[in-house]
Parts: sequence; structure tokens; C-alpha cells
Amino acid sequence: MATHTVDVPRQQVRPRSGPGAAPTPTALAWLLVVTGVAGLLASWVITLDKFLLLEDPDFKPACSLNPVVSCGSVMQSEQAAAFGFPNPMLGLAGYAVVVCVGAGLLSGARYRGWFWLGLNAGTLFGTGFCAWLMVQSLYEINALCLWCCLAWVATLLMFWAVTAHNVRTGVLPAPGPLRTFFTDFAWAPPALHVGVIGMLVLTRWWEFWTS
Repeated sequence: MATHTVDVPRQQVRPRSGPGAAPTPTALAWLLVVTGVAGLLASWVITLDKFLLLEDPDFKPACSLNPVVSCGSVMQSEQAAAFGFPNPMLGLAGYAVVVCVGAGLLSGARYRGWFWLGLNAGTLFGTGFCAWLMVQSLYEINALCLWCCLAWVATLLMFWAVTAHNVRTGVLPAPGPLRTFFTDFAWAPPALHVGVIGMLVLTRWWEFWTS
């Protein structure tokens, strides 16, 4: 009896995949690169100014513009070295890693689920730490650092972007409606987050801004 073989078109063969194996959107890769560079720049400038302040207590950073926007006051506070060394040194390492991850994605790299979970955990820690620094800056130090604000925004943007990616691809288990939300409205959580920070800064020094 003759046998017949059926040729399956190559485009119909589906590769084996798992959580996080789906192609990563180019937009996410670029967001990681841009926010990583922004955070790296902020950390670098703050680190340089911190060393200059250690050498000369009378040194005035360029971003010290008035009693409220006073980077020097923030840099000289105890909170600026929460772990016994200048906080921006953490940023120099952490943001550099994010830039490398984004560059790798743009080059065609694909990371496993555990890697995305680790990146999500790292950005979550960074966002929590920035939130603590923000509260300290607004209500304890009573001064604002513009470079710190740039780092805050960069960190929360990368956190929400990575979280949205992990939910959409199944790396983070989530019900269908939540996956749909992060597919259609991934911009909403970071927009709300930035809006809350803006309102806190505005209301904290309302009399100063409006005078």
C-alpha cells in the first residue's frame, strides 16, 4: 500500500514557548534604555555634586535654585546615605543594568521568565525606595532635588512597564480582565503615579509656588 506524506508549510509550525518567551515589544526596550539613561544621568550628577560638597561644604549645586528647589539640602541630609554610602551609587549600578537589558532586547535578546521576575522585583524595590525618599524630601528635609525627581519618574516608569509586560505575557499570573487592562491601558498606572507625585509636590509648597 502506498503511503502519502503531507508537507506542512514552515509558517504553520509553531515553536514551543513558555511564559515570557513571546517577542518583547520594541517600545518596551526603548523605554528601558531611555529611563535607564535618565536615571544614570541623575545618579552621576548627584554623585559628583555629593563629592564636591564633601570637599567644600560651601559648594552650591547648580540645581539649588531657591529654598524649596535645593539639591544641596537634600544631598547633605542623613537620608541621602540611607545604607551608609551615597544613595546615587545604587543608581549608578541599577540604572546601568536596566540600560543593558534594554539594549539587549533591541539587539534581539530574549530573556526567560525568571529574569523578568527578577527585573520586576528590582524595579519594585527601586520604586519603593524612591517613594520613601520622596516622603523624606517633602516632609522631613523640606527641600526638593530636581535630579532626584528625574530618578523617581524614571524608576516608576520602568517598574510599570515591566509589570505590564509580565502580566501580558503570563510571567505574572493574572486574571483575564487584568491582562486586558495592562494590554489596553498600560499607560494609566504610571500616569496616575506621576500625577500623584506632582500633586503632592504642588500642595506641599502651595504658598511658595503661588506667591
